[in-house]
Amino acid sequence: MFNFVVMISVNELSVQFGERVLFDRVSFLVTKTDCIGLTGKNGAGKSTMLKILAGLQRPDEGSVNRPKDFKIGYLPQEMEHNMEAFVRAEAATAFKEVNEIESELENINHALSTRTDYESEAYSELLNRLNTLNERMQMLDGYQVGESIERVLTGLGFEQRDFDRKMAEFSGGWRMRVELAKVLLQQPDLLLLDEPTNHLDIESIQWLEHFLKTYSGAVILISHDRFFLDAITNRTLEISLGKVYDYKCNYSKYEVLRAEEHERQKDAAKQQKKYVEHTQVLIDKFRAKKNKAAFAQTLISKLNRLEKIEVDETDRSRMRVNFPPSPRSGKVVVQTEKLGKAYGDHEVLKDLQFIIGRGERVAFIGKNGVGKTTLSKIIVGVEQATGKMELGHNVTIGYYAQNQAELLHGDMTVLATLEQEVTSAIKVNVRSLLGAFLFSGDDVDKKVKVLSGGEKARLAFARLLLSPCNLLVLDEPTNHLDMRSKEVLKEALLQYEGSLILVSHDRDFLDGLTNRIYEFKKGEVRYHHGGIREFLESRKLRSMTELEKSDAVAEKRNEKETTPPKENYKARKQREKDLRKMQNRIRKLEQEIDELEAKLKTVEENLTDAGATPEEIKKHYDVYNEVEVRLQQAMKNWEEANKALEAGGN
Repeated sequence: MFNFVVMISVNELSVQFGERVLFDRVSFLVTKTDCIGLTGKNGAGKSTMLKILAGLQRPDEGSVNRPKDFKIGYLPQEMEHNMEAFVRAEAATAFKEVNEIESELENINHALSTRTDYESEAYSELLNRLNTLNERMQMLDGYQVGESIERVLTGLGFEQRDFDRKMAEFSGGWRMRVELAKVLLQQPDLLLLDEPTNHLDIESIQWLEHFLKTYSGAVILISHDRFFLDAITNRTLEISLGKVYDYKCNYSKYEVLRAEEHERQKDAAKQQKKYVEHTQVLIDKFRAKKNKAAFAQTLISKLNRLEKIEVDETDRSRMRVNFPPSPRSGKVVVQTEKLGKAYGDHEVLKDLQFIIGRGERVAFIGKNGVGKTTLSKIIVGVEQATGKMELGHNVTIGYYAQNQAELLHGDMTVLATLEQEVTSAIKVNVRSLLGAFLFSGDDVDKKVKVLSGGEKARLAFARLLLSPCNLLVLDEPTNHLDMRSKEVLKEALLQYEGSLILVSHDRDFLDGLTNRIYEFKKGEVRYHHGGIREFLESRKLRSMTELEKSDAVAEKRNEKETTPPKENYKARKQREKDLRKMQNRIRKLEQEIDELEAKLKTVEENLTDAGATPEEIKKHYDVYNEVEVRLQQAMKNWEEANKALEAGGN
């Protein structure tokens, strides 16, 4: 790793597509200690900026300066995969130099074992080369490569039995995990990650959080996961209307500071306008009077020298989503009986029996790989299963797949993608519909393959709205959508009249959208009445993160219970006492966290009080920082206490 203070400097960068200005003379620096969250609405240019920083795209004007031999690791949203490679072997391609050295060492060792000219100069040169290569391997930690590969792949959710399976056997999401592993294993000076959490479950996201928190290089990432951004970033760059706004804080703080700054700009501009108008009145009053003409000229000079206060433009464009009226279905929408699904020896679902009624709104929750997407595919007819699954009378399905972007035809234009779905029975103005999803002007003639992940998601939703349906099945619909678009989609779903099945890890998005929870665990599904908030409260959990973490802990404990360790009475009593202490500490920490979150909410309300003076705002902000530091520490203590409890229970 390098010790440069400034790793990358972006100077007067400009990019334009047709009449659209993506970046207008943008400049910023990236230092070694930066973990930057790159934010902005879909299509603002976030992915383009990463490509430029990675050296894969040239700007129209300006430059990006990097140190010599500077190493960059880049994970795009989409890429081609080596489908015939095995997972472990594909991950090992991250170690290019190590692999080359290993190959040369093998050749040298073979040569040394077959040659007998021990006293020759050529033999001596081989020995010297062997020593040089071994020293280089030691420097690169080349002999620990296998251990590093297993650690990263395991952290990203793979099991030992997966390492020797072909990439072709995995879904697109799992293949992207291998690509992420390759980037992380390279240990570059700068990591550029475009939506790295889209295909990760909570446990893998937590592992990635820890990895990035302790990473020795700089990180720039795009994510629409607020909690992930807040957990790891120390700086936020917002791209909006061709400009970049730089804040030395995480996403939540940035939102507060950005709003405050915008209000200050508006107030200052308003005061300046009053001053200019008042001064102009005086000029008009005195300029015609001989004895006041000089004074009027002085005022004119002052106005000419006055630097106009500009208010940053805010991009307020947002999707307009309105689901068409739903045809009336029968009382029963979906009914199953002894439904099962297995892939070879791996049983995903077993003996499921449930009924979804008209108007019900169901959330499928649980870790990745437990059958949520599989059941969704069975319901919409993409997958077959054993047992019985029936749709009710007059049920018409609208389906948004988790890999929806992959299902779009890359060489078709945005406009053609929708036009090919239109029939004589569908009465819709395609251009107006695309405009509602922020595709206007030349945007409709773009090829799908050049769209960002968020733009493809918007296009897929636009296509979904072409035909009325009375059962929506949405699998991770918020992947790739920016914060504002997620809010718009949620508002539209709240107004939707039909039945809803929603697969998501996003607690905030689920909150208020569903009235039943289907919890997936090891092939089984447990049914809970009420929404996600009631479900988490009934389990005494604060978030989806804790739900999936508690499931993982329970699974590990169950595994240990099959072979209980032998221990004497005294040791067992001491262990039970220690466990009770840890449980009490966790309860106290949870109470402290609840109190600090309540206090933080109060301070946030004070910060947004329009009547507060600048001195009061500063005081509130100081309190905000203090409380947030205490909250972060309490959360850290809570995580450590849970880890200790888990270790003690094992």
